[in-house]
Amino acid sequence: MRLSGLSFDAVFSSPLQRAVRTAEIAGFPDPQLTPLLREVDYGQYEGITTTQIHQQHPGWELYRDGSPGGETPAQIYARALEFIRLCETVDGRVLAFAHGHILRAVAVAWLHLDITAAAGLQLDVATLSRLHEDPDHGRLLAMWNAP
Repeated sequence: MRLSGLSFDAVFSSPLQRAVRTAEIAGFPDPQLTPLLREVDYGQYEGITTTQIHQQHPGWELYRDGSPGGETPAQIYARALEFIRLCETVDGRVLAFAHGHILRAVAVAWLHLDITAAAGLQLDVATLSRLHEDPDHGRLLAMWNAP
């Protein structure tokens, strides 16, 4: 499996159609689907904007407060860690297609940061990020939010 000169030993995707379709467009028509990469469960906040949530709950922040009836920050972080453990079973490079909030959680879990740090990571649509394990420096965020 290749992308612009890079090869991958495993390709994972959220089971949600927008992630699977992105994988297909990128040249990976058969990614391994995993619920670990599905978007965060927003519970009662599903389908409404952050601005609308702030009108009723000023100062609300997903990674600190979670969503009523949805995932807690601890659950989001645990899922991110579980995805990292899955990737560690692959001998080589892994490519993942998913959604902004869970990918931000994966990045902070990779770096062993508190889940609340994810709020400080901007992640735009259709960008590339690279998490890297360096033998001398440990886990690195080698590239983030690149077009």
